[in-house]
Amino acid sequence: MSTHASPTPPAAASLRVAALIPAFREERHIADVVRATVPHVDEVWVVDDGSPDATAAQAEAAGAKVIRHPANRGKGAAIKTGLDALRSHGARFIVLLDGDGQHLPTEISRFVAAAEGGAELVIGNRFGDARTMPIIRRCVNRFMSWRISRACGTPIPDTQCGFRLIASGSVPVLLGETDRFDFETEMLVLAARAGRKIASVPISTIYGEEKSKISPVRDALRFFRLMKKLTGSWL
Repeated sequence: MSTHASPTPPAAASLRVAALIPAFREERHIADVVRATVPHVDEVWVVDDGSPDATAAQAEAAGAKVIRHPANRGKGAAIKTGLDALRSHGARFIVLLDGDGQHLPTEISRFVAAAEGGAELVIGNRFGDARTMPIIRRCVNRFMSWRISRACGTPIPDTQCGFRLIASGSVPVLLGETDRFDFETEMLVLAARAGRKIASVPISTIYGEEKSKISPVRDALRFFRLMKKLTGSWL
């Protein structure tokens, strides 16, 4: 694990709930996200994935512990770095949020409640009210959720949601081979195959001025390659 900028903090005596925010070029939003998250968890950690801007500095100033990748490695790689670090620091539950403000930290308690009820991987579900979700994204998400749910053998309404909670004990089985956005899909399939209990909780659907970092063609190809690898079928 490469740690640049802030030194790795000493092991915490007890981290019940920690937030992990992978971030790349989020200097406009990351401070607000960190400050909004701090009241709802024991610690907030940001993994800056090689941002050329002030993402790391803004996150640290807002109260986050920061790990920096010296170069961009992908969202999946940033999540893996954070999961490894937080597990080693004793976090019981690790909540994943995006750094662009699409997730409401006030809803973290829903994830924790599901985890305390026995779920080992909890996924946010935006489809209770998806009217504000762009129509193309809504259709793509529904197709991918159907396909991934079939691969997992269990219904997962919103497999593309980055708002998640992972029980620390499940981290080792989730660290697959992918390092980009496809890691969030691989994580679900690995959890299901390992017999981990997966649950979904309703969350708000928020879309502001942020631009998606997903490349429609490149990341779609990664998705289909991953499905082929995991299931033996493109579709």
